[in-house]
Amino acid sequence: MKNISRTVWILSLISLFTDTASEMLYPIMPIYLKSIGFSIVLIGILEGVAEATAGLSKGYFGKRSDATQKRVPFVQIGYALSALSKPMMALFVYPLWIFFARTIDRFGKGIRTGARDAILSDEATPEIKGKIFGFHRGMDTLGAVLGPSLALLYLHYNPQDYKSLFLIAFLPGLLAIGASFLLKEKKTLPNTKIKIPSLFSFLNYWKESPIMYRKVVIGLLAFTLFNSSDVFLLLKAKQSGLSDSTVIGIYIFYNLVYALFSFPLGIIADKIGLKKMLVFGMTIFAIVYFGMSVNHNTAVFIGLFSLYGIYAAATEGISKAWISNLSDKENTATAIGSYSAFQSIFSMIASSLAGLIWYYFGANSTFLVTGFASILVIIYFLFMTKEKR
Repeated sequence: MKNISRTVWILSLISLFTDTASEMLYPIMPIYLKSIGFSIVLIGILEGVAEATAGLSKGYFGKRSDATQKRVPFVQIGYALSALSKPMMALFVYPLWIFFARTIDRFGKGIRTGARDAILSDEATPEIKGKIFGFHRGMDTLGAVLGPSLALLYLHYNPQDYKSLFLIAFLPGLLAIGASFLLKEKKTLPNTKIKIPSLFSFLNYWKESPIMYRKVVIGLLAFTLFNSSDVFLLLKAKQSGLSDSTVIGIYIFYNLVYALFSFPLGIIADKIGLKKMLVFGMTIFAIVYFGMSVNHNTAVFIGLFSLYGIYAAATEGISKAWISNLSDKENTATAIGSYSAFQSIFSMIASSLAGLIWYYFGANSTFLVTGFASILVIIYFLFMTKEKR
């Protein structure tokens, strides 16, 4: 674990606890919402509002973190809000309160993302960015293995006791809040001319950013535009005849592969170049989607989800590591926050497009279109000039 600093460990544990709490609720969230009277349409609106809130706030609070030269308060407040939203979902069942609680959760993610990733960037040299971001991503994703596993275990002995599960999810959230107070703010030069940014001021960074930053972000967003929610992969597995427990089991297995490969692939990325690792991951992604378009076999599904975990490990942390290397240190939170903001918006569009293609042309068409689109993005990155690690 050479080069993994105390701060990186703390941030990684905070993410582990938070993701454990969130992923405990992920498999049962739609079921719970329907049990308290939410229609499918209302659930869709709820998730859309929540993700839009997260997207917009990522850009704004990333900019604000850079403007104030502060990181830790944004991390502490962001994780605290996400933790507090869990019991709120169980205690207040009226639709307006549910909207408030879910939005608070996503708002917390928006507050912390840019500042947290800027801290990770500051804890690494350009030569080990892949390793540091990969380690954090692996710990974060480990929560996506523990969370659903704990939820399945609890519901096995307490069927349909969803409210209690929301309250239980508050416990790892509390651990995350406690761990966040172990973070220490790095001393910076005094800034007497702090200007609080306006809500959309982070958009100005696009004009000011390095050319390579814009080239990389354009490619990443083009990829995001066709990279729909993982729910569609799970729906395809379910449509092919797999049981609910098998589908959830495959989802847990995917996250386990993702968690295990993030750190070693981050180390390899530092050696061969971040772009090469990103292209490798996108190639795996294309293979998975082409495979999904024709497969109906359980064993092959397991193999495809294994590859999908490797794809995620080769791209999620790596993309942020690359972006942080392309931005000035004083604008790291803005650079990552702005990208994350656009990514959230493009992800919403991607899932909407995938849903429309699925509805009008069938599941296979959805996966084929995504597969071919990803190949175009791979070609874009392969011919992109002036690579910077």
